[in-house]
Amino acid sequence: MKKRVLTALLILVMMFGITCCGIRQDTDPMEITMYLWDKSMTREFTPWLEEQFPDIDFTFVIGYNNMDYYTDLIGRGALPDIITCRRFSLNDAAHMSDMLMDLSETEVVGSYYDTYIENNREPGGAIRWLPMCAEVDGYIANVDLFEEYDIPLPNDYVEFAEACRRFDELGLKGYVNDYREDYSCMEALQGCAIPELMTMEGTTWRTEYENETADAPVGLDKEVWPVVFEKFEQYMKDTGIGPQDTEMNFDTMKSAFLEGKAAIIRGTASDCALLRADEGMNTVMLPYFGESAEENWLLTYPFCQVAVNSDLEQDQRRSAAVMQVLEAMFSEEGQRRVAADNAVLSYNKNVDIEINNAFSQVMDCINSNRLYMRLASAEMFAVSKNVVQNMITGTYGAAEAYEDFHAQLTAEKVDDVSDVFTSQKTGYDYAFGKNGSPAASAVVNTIRRQCGSNIVIGYSSTVTTSVFEGAYSEQQLNWLIANREAMRSGELTGRELKALMEWLINVKADGANPIRHKNLIPVTGGMEYELTDHGDGTYTLGEIYVDGKPIDETAVYSVTMFGDDNFLEAPIYCNCPMPADLSQKMAAVDTNVYTLFREALAGGKQLEEPTEYVTIL
Repeated sequence: MKKRVLTALLILVMMFGITCCGIRQDTDPMEITMYLWDKSMTREFTPWLEEQFPDIDFTFVIGYNNMDYYTDLIGRGALPDIITCRRFSLNDAAHMSDMLMDLSETEVVGSYYDTYIENNREPGGAIRWLPMCAEVDGYIANVDLFEEYDIPLPNDYVEFAEACRRFDELGLKGYVNDYREDYSCMEALQGCAIPELMTMEGTTWRTEYENETADAPVGLDKEVWPVVFEKFEQYMKDTGIGPQDTEMNFDTMKSAFLEGKAAIIRGTASDCALLRADEGMNTVMLPYFGESAEENWLLTYPFCQVAVNSDLEQDQRRSAAVMQVLEAMFSEEGQRRVAADNAVLSYNKNVDIEINNAFSQVMDCINSNRLYMRLASAEMFAVSKNVVQNMITGTYGAAEAYEDFHAQLTAEKVDDVSDVFTSQKTGYDYAFGKNGSPAASAVVNTIRRQCGSNIVIGYSSTVTTSVFEGAYSEQQLNWLIANREAMRSGELTGRELKALMEWLINVKADGANPIRHKNLIPVTGGMEYELTDHGDGTYTLGEIYVDGKPIDETAVYSVTMFGDDNFLEAPIYCNCPMPADLSQKMAAVDTNVYTLFREALAGGKQLEEPTEYVTIL
């Protein structure tokens, strides 16, 4: 009798897919949405992730790299499943805690060196953000220039200051930095005094600051931070900083370095490696110098931070899948794919990322784990730029800088209530369906209405979220359209338009694929088209229709297109340069796509309704 019962149960399991826990196996495709802090994550990581999880239907969105963007998505009830962000601090992310999973008990957290993961631990013990592999920031030295003038590479701060002095006597700059940028101001200020910031007093202050509350803001302490400003004041004198340096950006800094006019610049190990590979320069990384070589440090920051939407806890199957995705992301291979040949280090134990030769002069810092993780709250970026630039211009010295910095940190935080620019009566979903993305279509059709072209094409990634019903500020409208949007315009025949679409869709003879993910399928307004899905991430263009009829190859159409040129054309991304004849006809235009979009909605105008612009065969 018992044998018959077991046999019957086995038949039931086979027929209905009942698991040992009595839960039916769900064979429907699982959908997971991941927002990417930058397109660099699409170089190697996202295709690799799709290979590792063929049963997961990923949607990868190249979003915006700041907490305000995600705060807005929370307000809209549209937080993605997996979040990545580079501009991050626990301070900035505190208000999101209730919406994110606590990952403190996961195997992934156990793989970290305690020093680095503790920076992300909340007062109650929860860990909701996981740091990806470390970008390394320090000095980049032109070794040949040092050898040409018989100046030794510095090993500590005294030698660094002496090298700057000797180059100055030669009419060259010993060191230049792009002080126009907020991150450079912040990193220079922290970098010159890392030993002080890493003392017990410094780390205690940092913990208090990262866990401040709205009604109890934390300013600068009176022991560590006065020394930081004193050291930066001396650092400015030793490196010959002048008021003109507040206008130095990355390009002008790099040009001075390439032309041999500067011996050292601030930069990352990845910058250093690229200068070696692309420019043929003999460059090495140098650390932020301490009083002795044993007090030298490298400044680091995660390639990005990763968090998970707590709504997934309501779905055991999806939650388990996301945990598997996280384990893959933070594995040795996952971090290599994220790094994509960048010169990075890992915060995780047992993750062996090959050390780039750019690190040859700083191996003592790496081996002794002297890796400082920058403090990078939004206000730290802004206040550092304000105060450092005032010090550079001579507006005030170290004491006044300390007081001003402290005052700005402790000033009453005023909520940024932006004026309503427009109010959208109808919302449209971002999700890509069988006829495209309604949200992307609405945006493209609206831009077509404004520019007056017969046809508008949004290529690459064009939209970052759904179109939501309700109020929009100008900033929220900007966030709706993907970053780095170039615009082109021209007159094309139907035959040339077809060639343009083939460039945007078809796999090239060398295997280059302009569509890596379904949300990179071109979005069109004023034109519909068919494409064949080959099931392996590649597509082929089919028929094109205008006004419901096959396109007239002899007719002439005014065409406007917008998207990320570099993403499609650069060898490290899609490697699909636009054919020369089309590039000549589709000239770049000065019109800013954000300005055009805002103009289209000024005065309460609504977005155009979406159309079914693509049919996938």
